[in-house]
Amino acid sequence: MLTILQKICAALNQVVEYLLFTLGLSMALIVALQVFCRYVLNASLFWSEELARYMLVWLSFFGATVAYYRNLHPGVDALTAVLSPEKKRLSRLMVHLVCILLSLVMIVSGTQFAWFIRRQISPALAIPKWMILSVIPITGVIFFLYGLAFFLKLVRD
Repeated sequence: MLTILQKICAALNQVVEYLLFTLGLSMALIVALQVFCRYVLNASLFWSEELARYMLVWLSFFGATVAYYRNLHPGVDALTAVLSPEKKRLSRLMVHLVCILLSLVMIVSGTQFAWFIRRQISPALAIPKWMILSVIPITGVIFFLYGLAFFLKLVRD
């Protein structure tokens, strides 16, 4: 079961990394187009700032999942550096357990919040805000899968 979960997580991370590239490139092009239109054509794209802001939010959330998968999230290793190998393993288990619990909070609270604002529409893009905020429970599911895979791997080893 762990091997299947690890393969799912690896494939999911690959998809998320492609999504991050696409979002980042698209956001850069939209902002560059906005600057060109504003200063060269003297005509602003009213929707570009809002779209870039939402893309940055999605980049941040999905980027955090990739950082967690690649073990690049910030941490304080001054305490764990002096621990014995068994205590280091125990602290990593606790970290992944806390991440699993926080991902469940993201899933439940993010879904509740998206449902709460489901009728609101973004001003410039005229899209439902629940679509924008759906990134919270979506990335919560990704965090949960990654945390579960890491936790089970540590328990097994």
